[in-house]
Formats: sequence, structure tokens, C-alpha cells
Amino acid sequence: MTELEKIDVLRERLGLSYQESKEALDAAQGDLIEALISMEKKSKAWEDKLTNQGEALIAKIKSIIQKGNVTKIRIKKEDETVLEIPATVGALGLVGILASTPLTFVAGIGTVAAAMNQYKLEIIKDDGQTEEEDLV
Repeated sequence: MTELEKIDVLRERLGLSYQESKEALDAAQGDLIEALISMEKKSKAWEDKLTNQGEALIAKIKSIIQKGNVTKIRIKKEDETVLEIPATVGALGLVGILASTPLTFVAGIGTVAAAMNQYKLEIIKDDGQTEEEDLV
């Protein structure tokens, strides 16, 4: 099998770019199976990290809602509101997220994206006070 064919296999099976495939193949000294195993391990580690970050975000929101006196939850980027939900809807959504591992994974992806793009969580309380927290 040629090097290009091996790269194509890596790209097809793992969704890697040409560069990522070439680097994985080089690191495995041309051994396709070793390159596949190595990249699968990296992917699994990344998924675990996202899941942990998603669970941390969910715990943070749940804690804020349980403290009470929260009417709305907003997610903002700079001064622009990206998402606004009533706290009751947010609490119900948390129940669904906590019951579903795939949704926790999606929340993790959102957390990483939020951290990279400087999103903030804004909590609006009954008395009109507002708290902001970085989504990290």
C-alpha cells in the first residue's frame, strides 16, 4: 500500500486532514494500524475532556439555579446576547442533559467553543441584579 493510500485510509476512517494523516503516519513510522490506534486514543482523550467540561458547565448552571432568585439565563458574546432562556426552562433542560451522555458531550463541545470565543454566562436575578461568569 502506498503512503498516499494509507493517508486516504486515515482520512476516511477518522476524518483527519491530509496534514494530520501524514503526521500520524510519520509518528507511527509508516505503520497504518499503529497510526489508527494512536489517533483513536487521542480522539478518546479529547472526547473525555469535552465530557468533563460539559459536566462542569452543567453543574455550574444547576448550582446557580438551585440558589434561587434566578429569572433568566443568557449566553453572551461581548455585548451581544446569543441565547436567552427562562430559568425554569433552563432547569428542565438540565434534567434532560443530565439524563443523556450524548447531550453532555454536546455541552462539552459548546463549552470549549465558548471558551475559545469568549462567551459569558449571564444570570439575571428576580431583583434585577446581573451576574456574569466566563464559560471556561
